[in-house]
Amino acid sequence: MMRSLWTSATGMIAMQTHIDTLSNNLANVNTTGFKKSRAEFEDLMYQTLKVAGTRNEAGNMTPVGMQVGMGVRPVTVHKFFTQGDFQNTGNPLDMAIEGEGFFRVQMNGEDVYTRAGSFKLDDEGTVVTAGGYPLEPEFTVPAETVNVVITETGNIAALDRDGVALAEADIDLYRFQNPAGLIATGRNFYRASEASGTAVAGTPGDDNYGTIAQGFLEGSNVEMVDEMVGLIVGQRAFEINSKAITTSDGMLQTAINIKR
Repeated sequence: MMRSLWTSATGMIAMQTHIDTLSNNLANVNTTGFKKSRAEFEDLMYQTLKVAGTRNEAGNMTPVGMQVGMGVRPVTVHKFFTQGDFQNTGNPLDMAIEGEGFFRVQMNGEDVYTRAGSFKLDDEGTVVTAGGYPLEPEFTVPAETVNVVITETGNIAALDRDGVALAEADIDLYRFQNPAGLIATGRNFYRASEASGTAVAGTPGDDNYGTIAQGFLEGSNVEMVDEMVGLIVGQRAFEINSKAITTSDGMLQTAINIKR
C-alpha cells in the first residue's frame, strides 16, 4: 500500500483539529475574558531508506541520506493570555484586570481562576459570577449600601448614603509560572495543574501583578482577521491532502489495470 495514502490522511486529521480550534476562537469572539488558542503540530516518524554518511562501493561517504516521512499529528493546543480590549460598562461590579493575574472563585469547593470580571449580587448580597459562584475572598454587600467602590489595588468597599464603609475587603490577584498550562474547564474558568504551577497570590499593582479597573470588562483577545486567514489556510491544506489521497488512489488504479 502506498505510504502517501496514510500520510495524507494524517494531514487531513491534523487540519480538522486546526479548524476546530479556530472555530472555537471565533465562536467566543464576544466572550468576556476569553483567551484564544492555537493548534500546534509535529512531524511523525521517518522511514530511513539510506543513512547519511554511509560509504558507497568506492569508499566515498554519501553526504545526504534518504528518509521518507510518515505525516503529521497535533501535539498541543496552546492558549495565549494576551490582554483583550476593554469595554466600559459603568457597572460597579464589573472588573477588568490591567496586566497579569486572575480572580479566584470558589466552585463546588474547588478553587478556580478567571479573567472574566462580570460579577453580580445574589439574593444575600454576595458578589458572585453569572453562574452563582462566589468571588474569593467572599464579600457581601449590605442591604443599606448605595455605592460600591473598588480601587486599582483591589480594595472593595460598600458605602452608605454618607460615604461610610459598611463592609470592606481586599481582592487578591493570582499568577502562575506557566499560564498556558492551566486547564480550561468552561464557564470562563481555569484550574491549576502541575504544568501551570501553583497559584501565587498578590496585591493588584505590586510585583508585576495587574491593577483592577472598576466598571470595565476585558473582552476576548481573538483577532477575527487572523482567524479567518487561518481558516482559509487550513481549508486549503485539507483540500490538498485530500487531493494527494485521490492522486495516490489513481496511481494504485493504474497499477491494478496494468494486467488487464
